Amino acid sequence: MEKLYKNSETGCCPRFDPKPWDGKKVTWKNKLFLKDHVWSFFHIPLNFGGVMKKNMEIIGKAGALAKKPLMLSDEKFMWGSDIYIEVSKTVPNAEMVKLSGTFLTKVYEGPFKDTGKWCKDFEAYAKGKNLKIKKWYMWYTTCPRCAKYYGKNYTVIVGQV
Repeated sequence: MEKLYKNSETGCCPRFDPKPWDGKKVTWKNKLFLKDHVWSFFHIPLNFGGVMKKNMEIIGKAGALAKKPLMLSDEKFMWGSDIYIEVSKTVPNAEMVKLSGTFLTKVYEGPFKDTGKWCKDFEAYAKGKNLKIKKWYMWYTTCPRCAKYYGKNYTVIVGQV
């Protein structure tokens, strides 16, 4: 696969800056995403790499790569999740969706095994702001290889409120 983010240090995932996403409320109107599905076993993705490779190739061929990528995972059930990859324009032969609404965000750093703790913290965080979460998304900001390179494994919880 060609290196899509040639200006990133790794040629893969750009370095993530948590400041614009930590403890923020953002509003999206028709934010465009390519949607796909990943199979899981008790929330552990089984074909994530292959699905991402396929999608990044078609996004690259379409010239639809977002400048600052946003990739959301909707952990619908323990056997799979829907993924949403932000794009700059419609990608032919792909399922496209638009997300609109107000979203609360909070950044977490550490191993994925802490996800349960992060989710409890996020619920308390939203409740403390008198907000009710309607829909949850996880944003894994880098692939494991890039997280190791950068020395940080950031995850952003994005909750529609």
